Amino acid sequence: MGSIADISLVLLSGLKITLIVLLLSIVFSTLIALVAGLSRVSNHLLVTKFTGFYVEIFRGTSLIVQLFWFSYALPGLFNIHLGSDIWVAVLAISLNYGAYMSEIVRGAILSIPAGQTEASIALNFTGFQRMRFVILPQAIRMMLPEFGNYIIQILKATSLVSLIGLTDLLYYGNIYRSTHLSEAPTVYLLILIVYFLLALPLIFLTRRMEKFAKKGVVHG
Repeated sequence: MGSIADISLVLLSGLKITLIVLLLSIVFSTLIALVAGLSRVSNHLLVTKFTGFYVEIFRGTSLIVQLFWFSYALPGLFNIHLGSDIWVAVLAISLNYGAYMSEIVRGAILSIPAGQTEASIALNFTGFQRMRFVILPQAIRMMLPEFGNYIIQILKATSLVSLIGLTDLLYYGNIYRSTHLSEAPTVYLLILIVYFLLALPLIFLTRRMEKFAKKGVVHG
């Protein structure tokens, strides 16, 4: 048990970084998803094409490669530095998952019956008013369950940030394992348990979102 306690203390050293990257990535990926999703249904062709290009690039390439690109390629090739490794990790994760989540936003908006848009036009609503008062409130209800699932995926993605040198849970686990080879199974079992404990409130939140999304739904 002493060994488990020692390993747990080491892993806790990386918990702060994991939580910071997780929370910031959730916030920024959600914002990016909303902006990109709304842009995909814009009437402006240039905005739609540019956003579509961004979505396909980040959905079509590996998050690990994106982390390496922002961390090593941009500074080396173009002398572009994005700040600390934390912000590099947050940017890569947010852009990657923001691209996936933007498709949820786009799909939810397009799924609103055309009759409601026509009714709001008849009421002399502007395009902004139609989106704000008629379309988005219904679309957000449909987005929430899938957003919850992606938040859990973002937690899993934070385990990759050790690859660019961030001292997160996995980083400290690997450091401890490298000097205590016989305890490797215990180290990775404890890492698994910590990630599961972090996921539990997110799983609960996702289920609450699903229940909220079902409220007021009329089945025909």
